[in-house]
Amino acid sequence: MKLFWKGLYHSFPVQLLMLHFKKFQVLLIFWFVLFSTVNGTFMKTFGADSLYLAPEYLGNVSILASLFVGMAIGVFIMSWNITTFILFSRHFRFLATTSNPFLKYCINNGGIPAIFLVFYFIKAVAFERNKELMTYGEITLLVLGFLSGLILIIMFSLFYFFRADKNIIRRLTPVISNPQLFKAQFKKDETRLNQSRLIKVEWYLNAMFRLKKVRDVSHYSREFIETIFSRHHFAAVVSIFIAFIGLILLGFCLDNPLFQLPAAAGITLFFAILIAVSGAFSYFLQSWSIPFVIVLFLLTNVLYRYEIIDPSNKAYGLNYKNKDQRPLYTSESLLSLCTPEKIRNDKQHMISILENWKKKQTSEKPLMFVITTSGGGNRSATFTMNVLQRLDSLTHGELMNKTVLITGASGGMLGASYFRELSRARAAGQKIDLQDKTWQNDIANDLLNPLFTSFVARDLAAPAQRFKVGPYEYIKDRGYAFEQKLNSNTRGMLNKQLKDWYDDEKNARIPLMLFNSVVTRDGRKMIISTQPMSFLMRPAYDTNHVLDADPDAVDYQALFSKQDPLNLRMLTALRMNATFPYVLPNVWLPSDPVIDVMDAGIRDNYGQETALRFIQVFQQWIRDNTSGVVLIHIRDRKTGGWEHPYESTSITEIATKPMLLLEYNWFKMQEYSQNDLMGLARSMMGNYFYSFCFQYVPEKSDARAALNFHLTKSEKKDIAGALGSAGNQQTFTQFTRLISKPHPLTIR
Repeated sequence: MKLFWKGLYHSFPVQLLMLHFKKFQVLLIFWFVLFSTVNGTFMKTFGADSLYLAPEYLGNVSILASLFVGMAIGVFIMSWNITTFILFSRHFRFLATTSNPFLKYCINNGGIPAIFLVFYFIKAVAFERNKELMTYGEITLLVLGFLSGLILIIMFSLFYFFRADKNIIRRLTPVISNPQLFKAQFKKDETRLNQSRLIKVEWYLNAMFRLKKVRDVSHYSREFIETIFSRHHFAAVVSIFIAFIGLILLGFCLDNPLFQLPAAAGITLFFAILIAVSGAFSYFLQSWSIPFVIVLFLLTNVLYRYEIIDPSNKAYGLNYKNKDQRPLYTSESLLSLCTPEKIRNDKQHMISILENWKKKQTSEKPLMFVITTSGGGNRSATFTMNVLQRLDSLTHGELMNKTVLITGASGGMLGASYFRELSRARAAGQKIDLQDKTWQNDIANDLLNPLFTSFVARDLAAPAQRFKVGPYEYIKDRGYAFEQKLNSNTRGMLNKQLKDWYDDEKNARIPLMLFNSVVTRDGRKMIISTQPMSFLMRPAYDTNHVLDADPDAVDYQALFSKQDPLNLRMLTALRMNATFPYVLPNVWLPSDPVIDVMDAGIRDNYGQETALRFIQVFQQWIRDNTSGVVLIHIRDRKTGGWEHPYESTSITEIATKPMLLLEYNWFKMQEYSQNDLMGLARSMMGNYFYSFCFQYVPEKSDARAALNFHLTKSEKKDIAGALGSAGNQQTFTQFTRLISKPHPLTIR
């Protein structure tokens, strides 16, 4: 028994596994991320597990999608094997004397990949059965697709190295036949062997997965062994280079949906690139790898500082050319955009729009609707579409006619924008049934696949490709890929510039729409609209101290008046409003100094802050001309802050709690603050203020739709079913009572 354990300890698979944990542990981080993602623990709230367990390709969870994910996992496994082979082979000189040493290495290094694959299939079958509601026959096809892609990549890789082995043997045959190289040099090389830290191995698995005893290689010269390894290493680096060229070619084809890989495939390929690059650095630079990376980082930083390279994402449609005409982003500049005179003029302009809206109404004092919708990726977009369809039905197709303003954050605004445009097309004479479930399916469609594929193939690999919006040129990146996919999902209806909506909003043919990206420099809101909005740039103060009020928002159109602001794409405005950190790139704007903006949810995830300020500014007009303002809230989460409490269940969480407290409670703290604003609005408006809140509440508390741009079939079903919850049904009933009564009805 003692001999058994000793032999097991000195076996090649065990020694390799131990070596992974002793050296280059950073490479194990990628495996940890994959395991925890598939397990549903890493980024669980954002639904990262669904990207791997139910991948989509061309809008469907299919055998082709599984095939591509299997291929990506295969590339990752082989990249990991190639990299670690380069780094570890010097510790196992016996490999050089075996036939097909890389194959032997892969077999003995297969412990972690084998465990992952078994774990993956167990999780995938359960997920597809319970979340995607698939039959076992459909699941079998997905498994076969995954295995086919995995095996294809592995066989292709091994075939490449088999050919490399033949070339190496052919070139070294004259050397092997030279007896001088096979003299016993153990004593001569003893010092070198100690320096190379050889690891004792007694057994290894051969190509037939049978145990085989390691041959004594002490009679081979170290130069001979290193020659064999160096040629294998070179072949490995060439394979990495070939894969990189493949990614570049993929980047040039991404506008075709056929080349937009499943998101999981894109993420995994990104991991494979990182591993491969580290292997290439180690091979070529040896101990100079870290200094080289540091120098490269410093050089890149200098090139970026002096604008020799510019990886920043742009707002598609804005003019970035005339640098001498860029507006100053300073306190004085912002104050000049919201002087009392300008605010007075802009308010008068808005009142003319409100008057145009009133002319369309059938009663002398109509109810004025204002809609706010929360951020929350595709779940919020889908829930918003569901709610708006129901409200439109209850108002007999008059919802958009009764609505003056729509605002909010992220995903909610995707759904609201699409619904508004569908309503606009219907009013223009197109045969559109706003209650059709097709629109729900459209806005629920995946947005992540082209985004991650573009990140890997374009942002990291392919040379810059350009496109135009009007007279201005921009570089294609993952932001562009997101917009193109959103455009496809919404049937091209949002592929316009802001100027295309200017007249309709000015004449109140459609509701105003406000986008509220957040300036990362100082947290101010960048209010994007077709109409001037200086009256929203700062809160109302006592008129005696109005000049003391520092703006907490920026009128986009006024600030960038010389940069062709209305040429901005609507798709870009939506993306700027939904720029989830790291997933989408920050959008840099042509100011001096240059500023960048992110997701509106950072400042006002529910849209209430902007809506209530608008109501406050025009409260007198509302009192004089309407029966009251109806504030409709559409939220992708429950009110009250009881969902997902931040609990400390381990020592680690206790230690990290002070640092992560703000992150976990960000939206809850926004809610508490905005509840105060709601109370003030009720006090200010009295019986002229009504509010209704529709909430997405999952049927099961532990099965809530994920916060990302991808939904599973069960999540779509759960979101649609949320309209039937007791709370939402009660709110719909109250809403119906209000619009059917000719007199005001107080709603609490």
